[in-house]
Amino acid sequence: MQYSRPALLMLDYQVALCDPEANRAPALAAQVAERAVVPVAQAVLAAARDAELLIIHVRLAFDDTYLLRTNRLARFDSYPENRAMLRGSAEAAIIAQLAPEQGEPVLDKSCVDPFIGSPLLSVLHAEGIGEIIIGGVATNLVVESTARHASDSGLQVTIVEDMCASFSPAAHDFAMANILPMFGSVFSSAEVIGRLSEHAERGAA
Repeated sequence: MQYSRPALLMLDYQVALCDPEANRAPALAAQVAERAVVPVAQAVLAAARDAELLIIHVRLAFDDTYLLRTNRLARFDSYPENRAMLRGSAEAAIIAQLAPEQGEPVLDKSCVDPFIGSPLLSVLHAEGIGEIIIGGVATNLVVESTARHASDSGLQVTIVEDMCASFSPAAHDFAMANILPMFGSVFSSAEVIGRLSEHAERGAA
């Protein structure tokens, strides 16, 4: 793993996508549970906090007009009528296990890619960030879009494989084996936590 000042991006760990009882994305929520994504993400998040990384939480959340959404594909057409993923709603909230702490910004996005229509890239540059460490759901949506955009913008990208899940094991595995390695480096949470622990120790020295 290359070493530069990194930031951790927590991507779309939301009630609607991770909680089986929310019933918006049951196949995705089932994979999140089966792969134990939440406890893995908790461990990485704790290590990033210990290492004093910049941590940004990203979520899909629409304003009450839904006019600011940049993605106008048909699969989003029902969202305004159903008031789906409305900012401030329970389903759009980040799950309690991964809730932001004070000082950790939450970025709302209106499409898959968190860089589109947001200040994310400018903030990372302003903070001197040369690398992002990412995990989230779904693997072949927000994780892949983030990796593509970040790498094309000159950032190094580390993807934490077991922090991610998709709607099926096949979709996740294909993205991890064939797509994401073209845009970043794929590592396990244990490898990334080990690196962050070293970073924390150096910072304390």
